[in-house]
Amino acid sequence: MGGSNSSEQVAETETPSFFTQEELSKLKSDFETGGVEKVQPLIEKKVSDLDKTELNIAVTGESGTGKSTFINTMRGLQSTDPGAADVGTTEATMEPTGYSHPTLPNVCYWDLPGIGSTRFTAAKYLTEMRFKRYDFFIIISACRLKENDVKLVREIKRLRKRFYFVRSKIDMDLANTREDKKVINEEEELKKIRNDCVRRLAKAGFPDSSVFLISGKKPKHFDFIRLNEGLEGDLNNVKKRIFVLALPNLSVEIVQKKSKILSKHIWMFAALSGGLGAVPVPGFSLACDIGILIGAIVHFRKCLGLDDASLQRLANRAGKPVEDLKATVKAPLLEEITPNVIVRLGWGAAVVTVSALEFALDFIPVLGSIFGASSSFLMTFKILSDALKDLTENAERVVKVAFETD
Repeated sequence: MGGSNSSEQVAETETPSFFTQEELSKLKSDFETGGVEKVQPLIEKKVSDLDKTELNIAVTGESGTGKSTFINTMRGLQSTDPGAADVGTTEATMEPTGYSHPTLPNVCYWDLPGIGSTRFTAAKYLTEMRFKRYDFFIIISACRLKENDVKLVREIKRLRKRFYFVRSKIDMDLANTREDKKVINEEEELKKIRNDCVRRLAKAGFPDSSVFLISGKKPKHFDFIRLNEGLEGDLNNVKKRIFVLALPNLSVEIVQKKSKILSKHIWMFAALSGGLGAVPVPGFSLACDIGILIGAIVHFRKCLGLDDASLQRLANRAGKPVEDLKATVKAPLLEEITPNVIVRLGWGAAVVTVSALEFALDFIPVLGSIFGASSSFLMTFKILSDALKDLTENAERVVKVAFETD
């Protein structure tokens, strides 16, 4: 996570101006008239705006290659889930269609029309798809490399964009081979398919190209995880972070990667809290701290797949009743997060102590500001560190139950 330090430095240096003067005035006014509940919505919005990095991923190839299935899988969806990309045997996509991630909407997968469809010639396709928009391209083929695939690769290379060649429906290839031969060496068959793709890419002028063999319906098999690791490794640090957080929870390792990234976010939340703690208004810092804590915990919960919608999607993927997954969750942090929940979890004593000291020191503006900033920072950092540890352990248990791993 080489880019995390720069993010933390930005958070610490820019926090005082994270709110406009008008917003600060409104926060103080809202707190004086309505307390914590009144200021919470704006705080939560600011927390959710901390990282607005966009990631646009193009998924292209000829019609019928499984692009929609792949997009759904990467978003943790089944074809029957709300918001899923259409899956069918006919050409469903007639123009670039964006599918946002269900919990991280700034991550978008673009289903591009098949280059071999009747509406788009290869030349027209290359000019109309706005290739510069996308961070990288995933070219999906359901059989051997074809002429249209080569044309796509050449255009992508011309624009100096990264591409990844994916052979989809590998499970069907193996099933067909098994039907013909009765008994097969699966590893050898996969090697033959991969070598054929690599050879054809080299012949077309693209030596040393990686080829990933996947089944969109079986993301825990073949090269699906290796593909994700390749994509992650080639992104810059900021986009790598958002890409990993958007991955479906297919393994404990993915959960742990997400937790490591979210632990870096704690510094940003704590710095934001510390900056607001410098506002010399009695009780104001406490109100903002609670708003930040609520927003951060809700954000962590969604990224780790522990909100109701994410649990249902994972249950659909694993073919398990969602109740079985929820039964493994052992934290009050899965309830609605309110100020009362924070107190009920045993954090109230620390909050009351900090609040009392702030009220006393607010009569001496300079000392009050310094203490408010430092105490808010430390309290937020400690609470969120404990909360993330708790949520990570729960997410790991859920994944183990979903996929029956030790």
